[in-house]
Amino acid sequence: MPTLLLLRHGRTTANSAGLLAGRAPGVGLDEYGSAQAAALPARLAGIPLAAVVHSPLQRCAETVAPLLADRPGLPAFAEERVVECDYGEWTNRKLAELAEEPLMATVRRQPSAAVFPGGESLRAMSARVVAAVRDWDARIAAEHGPGAVWLMCTHGDNIKAIVADALGLHLDLFQRIVPHPASVTALHYGEQPLLLRFGDTGDLGEFVPDTEAAARDAAEATRSPVGGGA
Repeated sequence: MPTLLLLRHGRTTANSAGLLAGRAPGVGLDEYGSAQAAALPARLAGIPLAAVVHSPLQRCAETVAPLLADRPGLPAFAEERVVECDYGEWTNRKLAELAEEPLMATVRRQPSAAVFPGGESLRAMSARVVAAVRDWDARIAAEHGPGAVWLMCTHGDNIKAIVADALGLHLDLFQRIVPHPASVTALHYGEQPLLLRFGDTGDLGEFVPDTEAAARDAAEATRSPVGGGA
């Protein structure tokens, strides 16, 4: 089967403001996220991509735009099934406020039972994104062969669900997985799924104490169990 490069969108204005963007319109990349997107063509240089599949939300389209501009003719598809989770009434609220909601305890400890008011359940989100990834992987294999490499750009919670499924983890364990913005995770589906790489940003600055990068990636929003962190 092909190799999937699973890309989280770059950092957004909602990420840097500590908001749960969900499907709110008009949420684009912030300055740092735009720089992450601009660096993507160089990071993927030399990798012959068969196709790019992305969530239709603005932040994902903006993330892959420099890559598509760098590779005219590369097939690109907006896929509704890998859109962000529908957080319903939680959409566009501050993560610090949501941390006080009673439902957050369920989101943290038993996400398979979490249903967002007026929105979607995490179980339903997981089912649709995993089905979409596996459908697209089979399609890429049929059209481009088992040695093909393709890229999907989607959202933090979606990536957590896809990786949990690939590793055979129960959804209740997916909060242990933290993909940073603009990180690349590589998966290979076959007789059994293989996690080849996780959360590669090419930047280890977050692990240097007392630096701007460490403070950025240790922010409260990053530790939030919804939205994937900032």
